Amino acid sequence: MSALACPASLKGVLGAVDAARWLATGLRAAGVEARECPLADGGEDTAEVLSLALGGHWLGAAVQDPLGRLVTARYLMLPGGTAVVESAEAIGLAALGPDELDPWEASSRGLGELVADALEHKPRSLLVCLGGVATVDGGAGMREVLESLSVPTRVACDVRNPLLGPRGAAQVYGPQKGATAEVVEALETRLASMDELAPFADLPGAGAAGGLGAAFAALGAELVSGAELVLELVGFRERLRGVDLAVTGEGTVDRTTFEGKAPGEALRICREEGVRCELFGGVVAQAPVGVSLHELSGDSARAAADLVELGRSLGSDGGQAGA
Repeated sequence: MSALACPASLKGVLGAVDAARWLATGLRAAGVEARECPLADGGEDTAEVLSLALGGHWLGAAVQDPLGRLVTARYLMLPGGTAVVESAEAIGLAALGPDELDPWEASSRGLGELVADALEHKPRSLLVCLGGVATVDGGAGMREVLESLSVPTRVACDVRNPLLGPRGAAQVYGPQKGATAEVVEALETRLASMDELAPFADLPGAGAAGGLGAAFAALGAELVSGAELVLELVGFRERLRGVDLAVTGEGTVDRTTFEGKAPGEALRICREEGVRCELFGGVVAQAPVGVSLHELSGDSARAAADLVELGRSLGSDGGQAGA
């Protein structure tokens, strides 16, 4: 049997590259010919995944973090001349401690500085990856630095949410970034007052990364589904050819898994290609119907061992086990 280990990251626990390696280790221990194909959807690990698949070289710059402190952030220059800038490198949520979360004050200026540095190297095009940020400023900080984009720019969004409303940047993601109910209301009002974003507020992905999707659209960028773009760039459909089993998953499986996340896109393509696909979650908050699902222990310290055990189990029974 041949298998493709194609997980996304287990956010804050294991990156996609490491998750694919441990999963493939278990599959190989069961005698399966396993290949690794880590996935991403525009958020965490996207540049790393593209680097592994496509090559390129890394560059870095000193920029401001969400609270204005200097940090060193890196970005990827692909062989064809596309600069890949990941928002979380500069203004990531994971870099802040629980007592530092302040979505009202947090600024996206550092992302603007990182994009500006990339543009100074005169790339042919720009790919900005949105997700995992600490900000909900509608790109106000970013736009203090960037007044325009000098090259064709695509923005890979890890969610398809609009800017405002019950599915918007403030109401859905504000609490994850430390916003109380009162702050969420204030953030919503602030975003709604940004007239320059209004024409783009309803675009899928406008609410990504605290409204950065709408902000980049206002600068002329094209918003695209991060999962669809990344799986196309890494040749996921082609890598499935001749494979008996694909195993994908992420840290938490819930309804958003099928609303623009990489595992949901991987499942869709597997169905189209007639390849059995098994889904895992470190935690399963909402079990999808009609999907073979495996829940890991939920213990972050055991994540690598859980993936090895899952791979060994699937390899031993021919991929038939499922929840």
